[in-house]
Amino acid sequence: MAARPTVRRRILGMELRKLRDHAELTTEEVSSSLGWHQSKLSRVENGRSGMRTHEIAKVLDLYGVSSQEEREALGALAREGKQRVWWQPYSDVLTQRYASYIGFEAEAVAMRSFQTLLIPGLLQTPDYARATIQALQPEASAADVRALVEVRLARQNAVLTREEPLKMWAIVDEAVLRRQVGPHEVRERQLLRLAEAAEQPHVVLQVLPFSAGGHIGMLGPFVILEFPVRGDLDVVYAESLTSSLYLERDEDLAAYGRAYDLLRAAALDTGPSRDLIIRIAKGTE
Repeated sequence: MAARPTVRRRILGMELRKLRDHAELTTEEVSSSLGWHQSKLSRVENGRSGMRTHEIAKVLDLYGVSSQEEREALGALAREGKQRVWWQPYSDVLTQRYASYIGFEAEAVAMRSFQTLLIPGLLQTPDYARATIQALQPEASAADVRALVEVRLARQNAVLTREEPLKMWAIVDEAVLRRQVGPHEVRERQLLRLAEAAEQPHVVLQVLPFSAGGHIGMLGPFVILEFPVRGDLDVVYAESLTSSLYLERDEDLAAYGRAYDLLRAAALDTGPSRDLIIRIAKGTE
C-alpha cells in the first residue's frame, strides 16, 4: 500500500481538470489521445492517483499549456506527490483509509474536531492510545498495536510540534471524559494530559456537558480539516466501522460548519471545560 501526500495529488488533479475544461476536451477524448484507460484520468483528477513527470508533459502538451512556469509548477506537484512520507515504514499496519487521513491531517493548517466517545487522537497519551486500539482492533497482534501507538504519537509530533503547529479546536462530549478506557490510572493521566494540552496556544478545548441536553452532534463525530490558501480543498471527515467518508461539496462544508458553531455555542467555555476535566480526573465531580 502506498501512502502519499494526498493534498498535493488533489491540487494537481484540480488544476489538470481546470486545464482540460479550458481546452474543451472530454475525459474520453484525452484518454483516447494518450492511449489511457478512461479511469486513469478520472483517478488523477479526483486526487486518487499521481502521475509521472513524462505523463504530465504529454497532458500539458495536449492541453496547449506553453507557460514554462506553469509546467514546472505542475511537474513539481507530481514529484512531491510521490515522495516518501514519515508513515511509509508503517504501511504494513495502516489501512488505506487511515493512511489517506494522515495525509490530509499532515498538510492541514487547522482542524475542528467533535468527538462523542474518544479523546481526539492528537491529544491521546500512549497508554490511552494503546487501550483504544486494543478495544477497536481486538484481532491486532501485540506488535501491530505497538506500531499503531507509535503512529499515533508520530502524528502528534508531526502536526502539533512543527514550526507552525496545526490549529486545533476540539469539542468533546462529557461522555468522553467519563468513559473508562483501560485502567483507572490510564484515564486519570489521560484527562490530566488533556487539561494540559488545553493550555497550549494552538489548542482550543471545550466540553459539551450532559446538561446541554439534545444536540446536533448526536448524529455522530466528525472532523473538519482546513488547508492553506485553497479553501476548496477543505474536507469533512467522518468514520464508521468499515468505511470513511470525505465530504468536499460547498453545501456539505457549510452544513457541518453550522453544526460546529451550534456545538461550540452549547459547550462550556474553555476555562470551565478545563476545570471540569480536572475535577473528573481527580474524582471530585
